[in-house]
Amino acid sequence: MSKTVAYIRVSSKEQNLSRQIDEMKKLGLEEKYIYEDKASGKDMDRIGYQYMKKSLEKGDLLVVKSIDRIGRNSKEIMKEWQEITHDLGADIKVIDMPLLDTTQQKDLLVTFVSDIVLQILAFVSEKERANILKRQAEGIAAAKARGKHLGRPRKEIPVEFPILYKQWKNGKIMAVEFMKTVNMTNGTFYQKVKEYEKSLSVG
Repeated sequence: MSKTVAYIRVSSKEQNLSRQIDEMKKLGLEEKYIYEDKASGKDMDRIGYQYMKKSLEKGDLLVVKSIDRIGRNSKEIMKEWQEITHDLGADIKVIDMPLLDTTQQKDLLVTFVSDIVLQILAFVSEKERANILKRQAEGIAAAKARGKHLGRPRKEIPVEFPILYKQWKNGKIMAVEFMKTVNMTNGTFYQKVKEYEKSLSVG
């Protein structure tokens, strides 16, 4: 007996899947048939997506919100579409684009038109993603040009560091005590030691 499954995805763990889950439930899908990922579309080796593909059998229907849920670029989208519809024999329905519904494409002309639409949308999706990445890179470059530090605030070397450093080097205090006094993690501590020793060699 054929079944209907859904695949939903957001790009990061901070984003919420609730809205997409609710939308799929409104279409009558059971939650056990809703596969999900919280991961970027740059990698096809997503656990939820791979489990979803393995569950598909001939005559099943896959429902996705938009075409970019399937792949990151036009080549990938076309490849996945081909595998699901031809190799696995399942149907695909894209909610945001009613024309991309293989359950309705039984007429040769309709199928031809839909294939063209698929290729165009896959290309547009790829270009849109490229533009987003370009704008992000430009924003980071502009912020750096203004001297704005991105990411975590940089931890400065405290004023007592040189004294404690000498004591540590002379074996008067342990590294653990040194770290605790300057309130640094292991990684930050040894990074600051390296920076401090470099400044001494320059001086």
